[in-house]
Amino acid sequence: MKKIYFLKTCDTSMRILKSINIEGFELQEIKSEPITVTQLEEMKNLSSSYEALFSRRAKKYKQMDLKNQVLSEKDYRQLILDEYTFLKRPVIIINDKIFIGNSKKNVESLQKEIK
Repeated sequence: MKKIYFLKTCDTSMRILKSINIEGFELQEIKSEPITVTQLEEMKNLSSSYEALFSRRAKKYKQMDLKNQVLSEKDYRQLILDEYTFLKRPVIIINDKIFIGNSKKNVESLQKEIK
């Protein structure tokens, strides 16, 4: 399976998508087509935790004062399902490998995997 979860209004996500060959990938824009429980479970199984999928850069993270709360895996799961902006983007799945977010190391690993 080759799938990309992204947000079209996220400049960083779009820059990464333009830097890789997305031919053969199924694309899912998470604002117009929210992720399902099953999809999130699949991402969690590949990444080892919901926290790894959670974005602390989302504006709502600050607005909801989440940095001053102790969050459990269950909390991370529910927040991601409730609000698409909490999913770290992009999430790219290539068979049994997952690439989460936009760190330089992650993008370099992704580019090597796709070549």
